[in-house]
Amino acid sequence: EVQLVESGGGLVQPGGSLLLSCAASGFAFSTYSMNWVRQAPGKGLEWVSAIDSSGRNASYADSVKDRFSCSRDNAKNITYLQMNSLKPEDTAIYYCAKAPGWSQRGQGTQVTVSA
Repeated sequence: EVQLVESGGGLVQPGGSLLLSCAASGFAFSTYSMNWVRQAPGKGLEWVSAIDSSGRNASYADSVKDRFSCSRDNAKNITYLQMNSLKPEDTAIYYCAKAPGWSQRGQGTQVTVSA
């Protein structure tokens, strides 16, 4: 059974940083790309970032490019999302998901950016 557990969310001031983690189990983590998606209050899911199985290649939505960085540790079955220069519009529940798509995702972690 695929299990994904996100952590690291919280309340941060604009301009601050957070590091999200996603612990994976129940599948061959090192052979799958991983996605990060988010859902802001009252909105649908928005793709944020993807990282390939090796961790060498990552891609980002325009809205987070140059501020967020995705990485992974295949030895620990964890993927990370480093979020810098956070803005109020980054407020959302953040989910990691097993690619392809994001139907298989965790319970999410809340990120709130507010002064």
